[in-house]
Amino acid sequence: MRLLIRIIITSAVISLFSSCGTPTQSLYNWGNYDDALYNYLKKRDDQSLSRLISTYERLIDQPGGSRKTPPPGVCADYGYLLIQKGNIEKGITLLKKEIELYPESRPFIEKIIQRFDNINKSDENKTK
Repeated sequence: MRLLIRIIITSAVISLFSSCGTPTQSLYNWGNYDDALYNYLKKRDDQSLSRLISTYERLIDQPGGSRKTPPPGVCADYGYLLIQKGNIEKGITLLKKEIELYPESRPFIEKIIQRFDNINKSDENKTK
């Protein structure tokens, strides 16, 4: 009886430790996004903006993680930043890419796109 209990305990311990040893890859690679965003929001200078932009571009151009896609919200966040900085065309392209990658974001992102389309149309009417 003692032998049977030892075998069961030993088997349980071995299976417990063997299941803990298999590393899992996360769905997305966020890189140093947290640090870059924090520094930009804290300092709001050209250097922190440049670092944030390069972080966005790296996350979009070289996504990691098991899905091999940019993390949720990164294209939208970068697109919105570009729009705020005056690069409306590229910003809207990135917002549309967010919808393509994450269709559940469509209602929110389309409202943002519509807002900037309306601004562009009113600016065009003013110049005529």
